[in-house]
Amino acid sequence: MKNRYLFLLAVALPVILLDQATKLLVVRKLEYHESITVIGNFFDIIHARNPGAAFSFLSNSSFRLPFLITVSLVASIAVIAIYRKLMPGQKLTALSLSLILGGAVGNLIDRIRLGEVIDFLNVHWYQHYWPAFNVADSALCIGVGLLAVDMIREERRKKKQS
Repeated sequence: MKNRYLFLLAVALPVILLDQATKLLVVRKLEYHESITVIGNFFDIIHARNPGAAFSFLSNSSFRLPFLITVSLVASIAVIAIYRKLMPGQKLTALSLSLILGGAVGNLIDRIRLGEVIDFLNVHWYQHYWPAFNVADSALCIGVGLLAVDMIREERRKKKQS
């Protein structure tokens, strides 16, 4: 394996392992829908499941599982293909893609194994709840956010050069 892929594995693999380990811990320690308050009126650990995509999108669709598995596989392959073409100095892009891959694979494992994704991080302000999420979702969001920042920085750099 080439050195360029060591960074990809060094980021994505711990994300996948942490994601799966935390989900396993939640399933073993909490009954379905049971929760533990960590910070009152703000943060709970909950055993929740999401058969759909982000924010339960497609959760009632009959074709959701094959569709979501296919999208996750295609996205993972696309991330690896894009990663292959990175230049040595594109460290933030490499980090972003590695986080995205780790998150995509973490949730893909759940979809293949369980037909749904285990969520357990529950942020809320009193009775105003954000949808529950997990480590894989967090890695995906951070990766996409960093990628957006990197793209904006690159665009500004190009404008300054012209």
